[in-house]
Amino acid sequence: MSVNKPTDYGTPASASTDLVTLEIDGHSVTVSAGTSVMRAAVDAGITIPKLCATDNLNPFGSCRMCLVQIEGARGYPASCTTPVAEGMKVCTQNEKLGELRRGIAELYISDHPLDCLTCSANGNCELQDTVGQVGLREVRYGYEGDNHLCSEKDESNPYFSFDPSKCIVCSRCVRACEEVQGTFALTIDGRGFESHISPGQDQAFMDSECVSCGACVQACPTATLIEKSVIDVGQPEHSTVTTCAYCGVGCSFRAEMKGEQLVRMVPDKNGGANHGHSCVKGRFAFGYATHKDRITKPMIRDHIAEPWREVSWDEAIQYAARRFKEIQAKYGKDSVGGLTSSRCTNEEAYLVQKLIRAGFGNNNVDTCARVCHSPTGYGLKQTLGESSGTQTFDSILKSDVVLVIGANPTDGHPVFGSLMKRRLRQGAKLIVVDPRSIDLVDNSPHIVADYHLKLKPGSNVAVVTALAHVIVTEGLMNEQFALDKCEVDSYEKWKTFVAQDKFSPEAVFEITGVDPELTRGAARVYATGGNAAIYYGLGVTEHSQGSTTVIGIANLAMATGNIGREGVGVNPLRGQNNVQGSCDMGSFPHEFVGYRHVSDNATRQLFEQAWGVSLSGEPGLRIPNMFDAAIDGSFKGMYVQGEDIAQSDPDIHHVHHALRELECLVVQDIFLNETAKFAHVFLPGASFLEKNGTFTNAERRISPVRRVMKPLAGKEDWEVTQDLANALGYPMNYSHPSEIMAEIASLTPQLAGVSYEKIDAMGSLQWPCNEEAPEGTPTMHVDEFVRGKGRFMLTEYVATSERTNSKFPLILTTGRILSQYNVGAQTRRTANNAWHSEDKLDMHPHDAETLGIVDGDWVGVKSRVGETVMRAVVTDRMQPGVVYTTFHFPESGANVITTDNSDWATNCPEYKVTAVHVSKVAQPSEWQKEYQHFSDQQQAFLDNRIPVSE
Repeated sequence: MSVNKPTDYGTPASASTDLVTLEIDGHSVTVSAGTSVMRAAVDAGITIPKLCATDNLNPFGSCRMCLVQIEGARGYPASCTTPVAEGMKVCTQNEKLGELRRGIAELYISDHPLDCLTCSANGNCELQDTVGQVGLREVRYGYEGDNHLCSEKDESNPYFSFDPSKCIVCSRCVRACEEVQGTFALTIDGRGFESHISPGQDQAFMDSECVSCGACVQACPTATLIEKSVIDVGQPEHSTVTTCAYCGVGCSFRAEMKGEQLVRMVPDKNGGANHGHSCVKGRFAFGYATHKDRITKPMIRDHIAEPWREVSWDEAIQYAARRFKEIQAKYGKDSVGGLTSSRCTNEEAYLVQKLIRAGFGNNNVDTCARVCHSPTGYGLKQTLGESSGTQTFDSILKSDVVLVIGANPTDGHPVFGSLMKRRLRQGAKLIVVDPRSIDLVDNSPHIVADYHLKLKPGSNVAVVTALAHVIVTEGLMNEQFALDKCEVDSYEKWKTFVAQDKFSPEAVFEITGVDPELTRGAARVYATGGNAAIYYGLGVTEHSQGSTTVIGIANLAMATGNIGREGVGVNPLRGQNNVQGSCDMGSFPHEFVGYRHVSDNATRQLFEQAWGVSLSGEPGLRIPNMFDAAIDGSFKGMYVQGEDIAQSDPDIHHVHHALRELECLVVQDIFLNETAKFAHVFLPGASFLEKNGTFTNAERRISPVRRVMKPLAGKEDWEVTQDLANALGYPMNYSHPSEIMAEIASLTPQLAGVSYEKIDAMGSLQWPCNEEAPEGTPTMHVDEFVRGKGRFMLTEYVATSERTNSKFPLILTTGRILSQYNVGAQTRRTANNAWHSEDKLDMHPHDAETLGIVDGDWVGVKSRVGETVMRAVVTDRMQPGVVYTTFHFPESGANVITTDNSDWATNCPEYKVTAVHVSKVAQPSEWQKEYQHFSDQQQAFLDNRIPVSE
């Protein structure tokens, strides 16, 4: 076995379609114009020694190890910086070149520790390999003079070590930080012999601007920058390509292993979504998968005030099935339901919704997309005809204008954020619509937003309609596109609607708080600046008018013709790794797989025939409806796979009340999360490292999830669902997730061409993938919209009912931070806590001064539904009147204060607008005290669980 490292071509590929033929060491080679001599040589199977070159960085030519001879050219040019030319004749190996390379290698080794046998990079060191390749056998200079061998190590970062004594100053780490990540945290300080790598201003890594993406570690050719996991356990022996289980970017990684032990995650340069880049979560925060908190034995109990009892898998499954049957017999068929997970695979989500529809006999199934991107599904389906984004991530490299609304890509989707920053540094215009000054506005190196529309929370629709007003009244539409590709009647009605004076930037200023001239300028740039792309996130969807804003965004794109080619489009940035996939898999109560309504007779008959059971044509309960029904006594049983609704959903008092009313709550997860504390049955889950399947990312890319270690609890999640279905009396008999995907493909037109064989061959693919698009569809709506003609819809602004007043004068909005993920169940069990160990409240200096609050004070945050306490951060990133927090830590109780207000079309909660009062306090809130007591009690029940009888 081996780690199967991909070939390093030394320099990036050329995008040219013109071909050039040259001769290298007597071999004829034909490559694209603009290709480096080094890369052309690798194409011909010829290896040229190198140290400063690698194929994800622009050529630099500093190490001089890759010198070659070119017939007719003077000297010995570096092959990495020399482009090929027609008829060129290159020699890569001769006596003189060997002498030069050995001399260069000797200089490197003269200031390098000779501890190769005990070095952590032994067996995976490019310097070691290169020295061997050039045949260096002795070093004449010795260590008597000045050297860097006693340079102090920097161990400040929890994930990697920095040993300057082993640095050859090749600058690969510096260039990776600049070119790939775009943080510019590293530099080469000093000159000549004094040259050295400097994080920040000669700071420790943890004190610098470094975001721990790992690009520098991956780029380093020695042990200067190396993972501490490799130092601890040694070099990996084999690898498997799989997909990250964090955000909706869907990065591809090589999981590098020693037996069953994961040594490190290395971003796969062949990954279609990430091209070899990563963030701190995907690259390093995998320790949760083997954390001591993992529960690996099934548990049951009759009441949540009792200790857990470990049981066999069979007893737990039979117990859960019996309880569900008893509940349905007593309260009716519709008294039970369940939730699929956006953190589990497509195949697992499909099986859960199939179990509920066919096994429970109702449509009471929902997913966490209800509380994040359900307005995306509704709004894009109504206007464009498909509930998904339109582009690939790479499409942004052809954008001339980027409009970011309600999203923070550098924190929430950092790998895509880096790609976006690259395009912005190349000159694309940037418009940011956000209540906060996110990093893209003015806190990213070499990037400043051209327009920042710093709107009041809750006024998205007014801003989007004002942009449309400017475009229409100034005649900036792409009239031909709209008339040819959209419903003309809807277009004309929309133009008349948005042209009304009441929607002008000046008229809506009191609503939005945005300078009308900024709105007008942004509208003109978006409409006339070339290829314009819109990227949006939960700051759009998690509002009472979330669906309306999505519709308004689609209207803008259609009106300006920014749909159907690269560099444009409407692009929702999905929050979790499989939000798109869980929606695709029929996880909503009104839709089967492929977004087909349950009331459609032909669709329902198709599934009835395939599943061998009669199915209900009535939409089931959404998550909020389940809670309400539990409290009123008509909903009594729930199966929750991989979601933590007791922490993530709004108005936690209401959620916890509902969970306490359930007679049987079955939770399937890897930890005893907050929801499991209310459970009667706990079924141990499998991490993404322990299962096979697929994830679908925000660009509709279906990527492989491949098992790299045995499930700690003995079963993959799909196997548990199958066992439960069989115990309920509905037979499932799959032997591998590939069979589940085959069934999905047979029932879903958009996925008809998808198979594991095709995914493995292509690496990943983007749906639709069917007879019309056998290799997938990178760009949607190219010739026509999925619905035929695009549909414009009217977007009347309706103010949220959640208003400020003298009692609640501030608006709270919520979001995420780079180092933590969602409810934190995974990242809180890693060293990522070094960056963010608690949720805090950001507030503007003016508000802090008015309230007598200084940075670091404990403050009470009270809304109409609850109160919590957290530490204050005073920052001018906020606007006066608006405060902000994250929701990664259950003890912070961020969702204790969010209300049950929701989107008018989808019930997506209005997390982004909550009226609050903030005051300085000295102790936790009453809720925090009570919940801490409850949590301690539940932990004690877990710690004192009755062991399984062997």
